[in-house]
Amino acid sequence: MKIEDMSIIDFALHVADYLYNNGIEVVLSGGSCVTIYTKNKYISCDLDFVLISHIVPKKIKETLERIGFQEKGKYFKHKKSQYLIDFLSPPLSLGEEPVKEISKIRKGNKVLMLLSPTDCVKDRLAAYYHWNDEQSFDQALMVYKENQVDLGEVERWSLNEGMEDKFKVFKESLPY
Repeated sequence: MKIEDMSIIDFALHVADYLYNNGIEVVLSGGSCVTIYTKNKYISCDLDFVLISHIVPKKIKETLERIGFQEKGKYFKHKKSQYLIDFLSPPLSLGEEPVKEISKIRKGNKVLMLLSPTDCVKDRLAAYYHWNDEQSFDQALMVYKENQVDLGEVERWSLNEGMEDKFKVFKESLPY
């Protein structure tokens, strides 16, 4: 499949698999997880990959350049793709807590590691909690509506983040 014809899942699988085969392990997070979990009801063209371990930025740049990516500010861009790639430093965490469960999407012999639906909701709520990002609040609701999410875990985490009032707003917005 040509890179310009790839869906966000195929693109993420392609990049993550290539990176993994070159010693760079990543987990997908952010808005692109929302796109995947809402089956494109929300569209993000920015793929946020969290590095599992510290990697010298030069290695990432050189590795991606071998398959046609160029560094553009903080992103990497392929001239034949609409998607941008961003790398976030480890550790893989949500607020003050490390991520405990990583979901996987398999296609052929490729594997994409990404936040679970529950952790995706927490990731979006973190932006709402700490930066009052209303769009992230809406994304958390969208993921919740389309997936099995452990609301008790989201509540536990929210309380640990000191966000009881904002969690209450989220919970009151959920469909029952």
